[in-house]
Amino acid sequence: MTSQDYIKREDKFGAHNYHPLPVVLERGEGIFVWDVEGKKYFDFLSAYSAVNQGHCNPKIVNAMIEQAKKLTLTSRAFYNDVLGEFEEFATKYFGYDKLLPMNTGAEADETALKLCRKWAYEVKGIEENKAKIIVCEGNFHGRTITIISMSTDPDAKKGFGPYTPGFEVIPYNDLDALAKELEDPNVAGFLVEPIQGEAGVYVPDSGFLKKASEMCKAKNVLFIADEVQTGIARTGKLLACDHEDVRPDILILGKAISGGVMPVSAVLADDEIMLTIKPGEHGSTFGGNPVAAKVAMAALEVVRDENLAEKAEALGIIFREKMSEIKSDMIELVRGKGLLNAVVIKPKDGKTAMDVCLKMAENGLLAKPTHDHIIRFAPPLVITEEQLLEAVKIIEKSILEF
Repeated sequence: MTSQDYIKREDKFGAHNYHPLPVVLERGEGIFVWDVEGKKYFDFLSAYSAVNQGHCNPKIVNAMIEQAKKLTLTSRAFYNDVLGEFEEFATKYFGYDKLLPMNTGAEADETALKLCRKWAYEVKGIEENKAKIIVCEGNFHGRTITIISMSTDPDAKKGFGPYTPGFEVIPYNDLDALAKELEDPNVAGFLVEPIQGEAGVYVPDSGFLKKASEMCKAKNVLFIADEVQTGIARTGKLLACDHEDVRPDILILGKAISGGVMPVSAVLADDEIMLTIKPGEHGSTFGGNPVAAKVAMAALEVVRDENLAEKAEALGIIFREKMSEIKSDMIELVRGKGLLNAVVIKPKDGKTAMDVCLKMAENGLLAKPTHDHIIRFAPPLVITEEQLLEAVKIIEKSILEF
């Protein structure tokens, strides 16, 4: 079968809820992927930062295989011998009292919302069903009904109402707007991405996270960080919040906590918040399964042992410097932190960011546009400087072809 055959089959039998680049991949290793015709590509999307440790990382894959031979799933109706080990490992790794395991990033966000509301009623003393959570314009926290209820993206939202109430939307990176909403005594939490990835890698002003966290603390409001995409070393620190020494009240993790091997997500908080949820009030059949627990521990060990945060910090600086040196009127702006970066593309002769991505794929590098005019560049963090410079040459060649 050719790539076109695979694409036609998916188009015929699958839902049309994605618009992928016309590349059919069958193998991955490290920073590279190969299509069904055997063509090799640099992967500069990393499955939206899930594959920070590189494709099919041997340590993570072996952890999965070894556990899968012994025990895969018990549900949470019983204890298993691995979950507690993972919970102890991760709480010490990130510095929290408790961990609640789930599967996907959206589930982790939903968990954080439930925790925030439960804490609001049981600890803060807000009247039942009156709690509000502040969110930001341009946010992306997933695609469940509740999460799209707080979205400002028409594609994610339109046609799926009625929507879940209880959210107040403010502009991103706007401390004055945050201060105004925090005056409401029914506000229980502020949910924010330290860098807005899906919106186009919007990096807030220096000091925004620190000040926002302090403002929340002063009003007894939970500061909730969605680090599903920015966490696990992607931005040059273990967590993006670490750039400003901010410790979220609720920390949301997903994607690279498994190295992209399987769906794993987690929410971390201290006892005062986490213990408001009692048995039967939240859960998941697969959440905290033994394979996921082993995989997550291996994934986090790789990040620590291979100094991936430090690598991302150093290589990100080089990437942004090199991209800024490309002489093209199509490049409007280069921005990012660590190895989470974006280039804002100015259309030229009717050619857009998607055309640039198609040209890069032709030349052996995969990336994807977001919001039509922005290309996100996020290679696996195991990339070397030599490989990064080779990839930059492909990006430059592709842009200059226009």
